[in-house]
Amino acid sequence: MRDLSYKGVIARKNEIMKDAVGIDYSVFEYGKIAFDYEKMMNNAAYSIEEMQKIQRETKVGNTPLYELKNITKLVRKYSEPGKGARIFVKDEAANASGSFKARRAAISVYHARKNGYKGVIAATSGNYGAAVASQAAQRGLKSIIIQEVYDSSKKGQPEIIEKARKCEAFGAEVVQLTVGPELFYTFLKVIEETGFFNASLYTPFGIAGVETLGYEIANQMMEMEGRYPDTVVATHAGGGNLTGTARGLIKAGAVDCEIVGASVDLHGLHMASDKDFNRKSFTTGHTGFGIPFAAKPDRADVPRNAARVLRYMDRYVTVTQGEVFFITEMMAKLEGLERGPAGNTSLAAAIALAKEMDQDKIIVVQETEYTGAGKHPMPQLTFARNNGIKIYRGNPEENIPGETIVIPTSLAQVSAKDVDLIKLKTTYLKNIADDYKLEDLEPEDIKFLSEDIKLSEEKVVGLYKKL
Repeated sequence: MRDLSYKGVIARKNEIMKDAVGIDYSVFEYGKIAFDYEKMMNNAAYSIEEMQKIQRETKVGNTPLYELKNITKLVRKYSEPGKGARIFVKDEAANASGSFKARRAAISVYHARKNGYKGVIAATSGNYGAAVASQAAQRGLKSIIIQEVYDSSKKGQPEIIEKARKCEAFGAEVVQLTVGPELFYTFLKVIEETGFFNASLYTPFGIAGVETLGYEIANQMMEMEGRYPDTVVATHAGGGNLTGTARGLIKAGAVDCEIVGASVDLHGLHMASDKDFNRKSFTTGHTGFGIPFAAKPDRADVPRNAARVLRYMDRYVTVTQGEVFFITEMMAKLEGLERGPAGNTSLAAAIALAKEMDQDKIIVVQETEYTGAGKHPMPQLTFARNNGIKIYRGNPEENIPGETIVIPTSLAQVSAKDVDLIKLKTTYLKNIADDYKLEDLEPEDIKFLSEDIKLSEEKVVGLYKKL
């Protein structure tokens, strides 16, 4: 008899994950903390050409790239003379399930079927659940989606409830939970009971699937404008979106493109807190995921997370909830594109950055997402008001996460706040230093750290000594 207590299941997590993903992560590990990231990606994933073929089979990829001419024109009215970069958006809502997550799911579900799994399982409250369910339906596999939906009073967020309906529409079984440690426990238990494939967001299959997005952006821009974009902005949560897009851009030859991560500022709200759970209007794309996953990537549901943003991110900025809602309305009214607020996090950041850039520069927002029902701004704002959040038009500088949502009165008020990347990288090193002193590490560990946070080995050692 297996021990199904919380302690018993968690004790078997590595064994469960190895069977459910089919990867022995130990073969990539060396030194005290290091592992061969590129070998893991190359051995476990597929080539760009193979992934494009796999994705085409299930209505994924080759999405349009639009220039937002009306928004660019308005941005220039609020910019200094000669400023106001051209803004483009990759319309990922055109994928089968309505978001870029279909790219990740397409490769994971294909791999699961290829290796004889009868079904797939994913723990997600976001668009990825719908993507996995959509891909499983097309590949003839069963799917189970496990969500954190409710606080302890059984009050659920409209956006997550909407995504559950979408998962069910694609034929998935949806297991809904309250916020807390039961998510990972239930996830492991169901994987072990079913023997299904863990379609984790953080496997090499899932991250590699997003490479086609960056690859398409580079090639489409070259075809449209004869050059690669100057800047690409990616909404950052768990890190797979930015990591995969950056890798795809590099593989296409856009090696000089600036990679900017963007998150909604939800500082002060604890993501695992029952009290804070319903005091946020964004269930993803926010700092509650973006900061911890950047600083401690291997906190994921697999032993080695393939999403490692500090390897690729040149700049990291935040915007407020109110600014994203403002930009979502602007996009619909100026460009005729109604898209979900979470995907518009990067658009809000791009608009702020475009004001700083010369007019001959090109900035690309690398994804949009579908909207509707609970994902629309109106139910999200109504839910916030019902939970005691004060909503008003004014200066976003007055925004207090969990207390107010301040919607700008003018585009002039939309700005992006820089996150100190050196401070974030230092936090990453501190998480290592909690377990290993500098003298415990091998030279190969220092080299790995240098690559993992994109700093010289000398800089890594210098920061480590200061901890």
